[in-house]
Formats: sequence, structure tokens, C-alpha cells
Amino acid sequence: MPPTNRIEWTGTTTDCADETRRAGGEFVRHLSPGSVVALHGNLGTGKTTFIQGMAEGLGLGDQVSSPTFALIHEYGQPPGLYHLDCYRETSLARWRMLGLEEYFYSSAITAIEWAENIAPLLPDSTLHLTFSYGPQRDERIIELQP
Repeated sequence: MPPTNRIEWTGTTTDCADETRRAGGEFVRHLSPGSVVALHGNLGTGKTTFIQGMAEGLGLGDQVSSPTFALIHEYGQPPGLYHLDCYRETSLARWRMLGLEEYFYSSAITAIEWAENIAPLLPDSTLHLTFSYGPQRDERIIELQP
């Protein structure tokens, strides 16, 4: 059973990729094992960079890359972080066939880019983060949705 979706972290604004990574590291400290995090936002808003920070915060290093073509990357032994990218594969039937729900009910943290494409499959306890461009060139606004 995934944990509840109540945490104290509400969001942040960052001015560069390094700050976005640090924000991911700070955010992950508020999560419980088994948390599912849906990341929403346009291309280039920092979703993968934030997940890199999550991995660093979990002590898994910084070798995180976007799984756009692989669909799923697993980090750590045993996996401590699952990183899914639902940009290219939007078929709910295909995701079910891949065993998506098993990721949601594991002890690892699951971070999902383009989660809106699989919204009907997400657990009710999913935390939703929205990434958007700020007014300055490299500024990013990251908000936890209520």
C-alpha cells in the first residue's frame, strides 16, 4: 500500500539546473518508501534534472538520464528509485502489460514524467508536482499540487 500523500514540502523556485537538482534532493527527504510522484510540465522545465536530485538525495549518484526510449530506469540495489517516462508510450494497456502497478506498490520511490498520460492508473496517494517556466530565463517554478 503506497504511503499517504501528505508532506510538508510545498514547492520552490529555482534559478539554474544546480538549484533544481538540489530541490529534488530536498524534496525526496520528505518522502516515504513506496511514494509515487507524478511530474507535470512542458519540455525543458526541469523534470529530469529534479529527478537527478532525488537520486542524489537517496545516495544513488547522479547517473540519472531520461528513460524516454527505455520507458523505465531502475536505480540502486535493490532499486530505491524507479524513473518512468510516459511521453512516448501513452497506451494504458501497454503500461499494464509492462506491470506498471507493481512499481507503485514496491518499497522504492517511483517518479513519473508525463504522468498525465497514465493518469487513470495512478494510485490515489500520488503526489503531483507541476514544473513551469519562471519570468527569468533559467527560472523554474516547482509546485506541489494540493
